[in-house]
Amino acid sequence: MVHVLSDTNSILLNFLAEIRDAEIQKDQLRFRANMKRISEIMAYEVSKSLKYENSTVQTSLGTKSTKEISEKIVIASILRAGLTMHEGFLSFFDKAENAFISAYREENNEGANPEIKVHVEYLASPDLNGKTVLIVDPMLATGKSLELTLQALRKNGEPKKIHVLNVIASRQGLEAAVRTFPEGTEFWMADVDEELNKKSYIVPGLGDAGDLAFGIKL
Repeated sequence: MVHVLSDTNSILLNFLAEIRDAEIQKDQLRFRANMKRISEIMAYEVSKSLKYENSTVQTSLGTKSTKEISEKIVIASILRAGLTMHEGFLSFFDKAENAFISAYREENNEGANPEIKVHVEYLASPDLNGKTVLIVDPMLATGKSLELTLQALRKNGEPKKIHVLNVIASRQGLEAAVRTFPEGTEFWMADVDEELNKKSYIVPGLGDAGDLAFGIKL
């Protein structure tokens, strides 16, 4: 199942416009703040799809019947760009466990067809067996990073449910990810762009989310 949140009018559209704006992007603090706000909106939307169980709260004047999330949640962020989203999700799912995965692109720009390889070299994760895993990463370009991330995470157990959450996805990458991930995976996109250029960057996209948040890397 694929959810595209920009299909419905909300304040999310304002934040999406700002993270795309080349002038506003010059302010790293604002970029990170907008990414966090987008993540919080996405976390709220995801929370509607989770399972809940009855519970009782003791107040100073009596008791109140209510409900609480019954699923064991793990937030899995792809470094380094995923850090811009992690805090937003953790502020809503504050009892969640946490996982971190490195994924970086190696580009060979020689020749007419640039070659791009994706490497995953680091994983810090709890036991994932029977848990609900939220994989968060700002950009879904080709889907290769997500595929390798799934392979790495499965070394620590088989999740009961997977949610993939991206701020901006390419149509091509989203379709590839849907084919790759297990049946029942839910995909949550703040927005979807139609084009992927020869260097596998999303167009119009926003650029490199990690660089915009944390500075240019060597």
